Amino acid sequence: METNQKRDERLWRIAKARAGFRTHLMTYLIINAFLWAIWFLTSDQHDGVPWPVWPMAGWGLGLAFAYYNAFHRDPFGDATREYEKLQQEKQQRGI
Repeated sequence: METNQKRDERLWRIAKARAGFRTHLMTYLIINAFLWAIWFLTSDQHDGVPWPVWPMAGWGLGLAFAYYNAFHRDPFGDATREYEKLQQEKQQRGI
């Protein structure tokens, strides 16, 4: 990695978000596999809704939001559009 050159801050934040998502996904998969193994090995009856479904569903929802933020949302998109809008207003006023 080139440490002497200045990084593009926007790309750096996107890269950090994507790397963070991948770490989050691996943690999710490992922990949930462990929870399912505990349920399978300790439960006498395997009927009804297994309890690992609930943490898996809740955490999965959070993981879905993390995925969207890392891969489908530009963290600077809203600010860039607002800045351009203000620039156009400024030019129209002649300031």
